[in-house]
Amino acid sequence: MAANLQDLIQQALEDLKGQDIKVIDVTELSDVMDTLVIVTGTSNRHVKSLANNVLEDGKRQDIRPIGVEGMDAGEWVLVDYGDTVVHVMLAATREFYALEKLWSMEPSSRSSQPE
Repeated sequence: MAANLQDLIQQALEDLKGQDIKVIDVTELSDVMDTLVIVTGTSNRHVKSLANNVLEDGKRQDIRPIGVEGMDAGEWVLVDYGDTVVHVMLAATREFYALEKLWSMEPSSRSSQPE
């Protein structure tokens, strides 16, 4: 189902012209999730619409999120599907938090563990 969900999310974001869609495999970095999807919206309304489109397309496939945060403000909406987490952000918010950079770094506790 994970690949199907990832395709559904990506298509829902592309349908509404989400910008700079990044899909990051974080299975080696996190025990909480496997995939992180990050996309930029051009305005608060666009951010909300992108997130809502993901939710609606998932609902049609009977896929429900565990939670949704940030829909009121629309600067950063997080849609949590458990193994896959979607971050829909304004450009300034995305640049400030730099999630791609954060999740590309290996935690020091993991790199120092003996194999």
